[in-house]
Formats: sequence, C-alpha cells, structure tokens
Amino acid sequence: MKLDSGLRDFIRRADAVFPPDYLSQPPARQREMYRDLCRAFDRPRPAGLTVEDRSVPAGGHEVPIRIYRPEGPAPRACLLYMHGGGWVLGDLDSHDGVTAELAAKAGITVVAVDYRLAPEHPYPAAFEDSAAVLERVAAAAEDFGIDPARLGVGGDSAGGNLAAALCLRARARGGPALRAQVLIYPGLGPGMTEADEPEAGDAPLLSQDEIDYYARAYLGPSGKTDDPYAAPLLAENFSGLPPAYVQAVQYDPLRLDAEAYAARLTAAGVPAELEVAPRLVHGYMRARFISDDARRAFDNLCAATGCLLAAD
Repeated sequence: MKLDSGLRDFIRRADAVFPPDYLSQPPARQREMYRDLCRAFDRPRPAGLTVEDRSVPAGGHEVPIRIYRPEGPAPRACLLYMHGGGWVLGDLDSHDGVTAELAAKAGITVVAVDYRLAPEHPYPAAFEDSAAVLERVAAAAEDFGIDPARLGVGGDSAGGNLAAALCLRARARGGPALRAQVLIYPGLGPGMTEADEPEAGDAPLLSQDEIDYYARAYLGPSGKTDDPYAAPLLAENFSGLPPAYVQAVQYDPLRLDAEAYAARLTAAGVPAELEVAPRLVHGYMRARFISDDARRAFDNLCAATGCLLAAD
C-alpha cells in the first residue's frame, strides 16, 4: 500500500491502543479500548463554536444529542450526523472532534446523535433513534436555529448506513424533506460485501471479519437481512433520494458499497458525487492532523457538505 508517513504512523499508533484482536473482548471492553483510540488523536474543538447537549424523546427513552453551531446569523443549514463504530462502538465524545470541525469548516449546524448500540440494542434500535431525532429536528427547526429547507443527513461507516436508511424512510413517508446525504466510507450492505479485488479486501483498521462481526451484532446471528432500512443497497428504487456526496477510500473493504451506492443513485437520476480518496484507509479522519492525504480528504468532504447545503 502507498501510504504517506503520517498515515503509517496513525495506523501504528491506532493498533497499539486498539489492537486487531479486540473482537475477542466483550463489547464493554471494546468500547473502553475504542475510547482510548479516540483520545489518542483528540484535538481541541475549533474556536468560535457554541456546543450544546440535549436529548430527544424516542419511544419511552431519551436519545442524547450534541449540537454544534458556528458563529454567524441563524437560521443555518443543518446536518444530522450519525457516528461510526459498527453500531457497537462510539458515542458523542468519540466523534466530537470530527463533528465540531465539520460544523466549523462547512459553516453549518451539526446535530450529532448518540443512538443505542448493538448487540444490547440490535436493529432497528439505532435506526429508530436516528429517525426520532431527525423528526424532532425537522419539526422544531426554529428552536434549533436551522433552516428546514437546508436539512441533510450524514455519517461515517455504520453512521453512513443510518443516514442512507433515513433517506429511504423520508422518501417513503413524504418527509422530512432532505436537502443532502453525506456518506463517509459507508457500510451499506451488512453481511453482503464480498471483496473481489485486493484493494477492497482486508485492510488496516477494517477487515472482512470485523465487518461480519458488526453485521451479526446489529442484525442477529446470521448477519443477513432483506430490509433496505438495515442494508440500503437492497432498495429496489433509488429515485427521489437527496443529492449525495459519497466518500470512499482506496484501501477499505467498504469501498465497494460506496461505489455501488453512488452508481445506483446516478442511474436513478439523483445527483451523486463519488470521491475515492487515494492512499487512505477506513477511519482516516482521525489522522487528519498528522497525514497530508487525510487532511486533504477531510477538507474535501467539509467543502462538499457546505456546497450541498448552501443557500440557493
């Protein structure tokens, strides 16, 4: 693999705190190790952001959210963001630096969702939590200080799966109206990805065994599903979905999912920009302060997000 020195250092340091054999540990221990990984690459939030924690009611429980507002007049465009972590790992803090910088660089409000995690809460818990937050944000746009005509959904990895599923749900229900979907190395077909080319096979920081593990945690012992809300690539119709920016990375078994999804959107007449960022691996966003390639790709996604949600 052709990786810059910063990304090689990132992989080395990530493996030291989150070793490839972490799947042998119970989920609680995995989450502790993942928190250590996140802290290892933490940086302070950009200046000028207002950050607020709230919660949204959802079927008898509360879903924590975190709102990032850049300086400037309201109402602003808004991106609802679901974090990655295979539906098993992650929380508001794990992606705090990413969502904060995305808000600052794109000049938008970002609402991060702390959905329930598998395997304790398998599908559809994460999806239902994310849908409840989307409904609340859209219905209370004035309270959130956002422009309901410039509302989008996004996320990385498992979060990209949830974002794409929300687009299918919104289309089926006639709303909320979504301006954009921003998917970062998304996993869109749990248990279906069969890599048939070396660059999309096992790679640093994500292997096929890990993908299969997460699919079983989310979907049950088979790791299979016929539900497009769990595996958006199973949808029969891709027309009428929001314009998309889909970012894949070169060395990632999920690259095939991203490429297939963007192709199906385009074939259905939906504007879709696919970027396959070269020389990067899954989870590269944490390396953006030490890798030139990672920084370039992250800046691209921030710019693309801002453009998709820009005022007419």
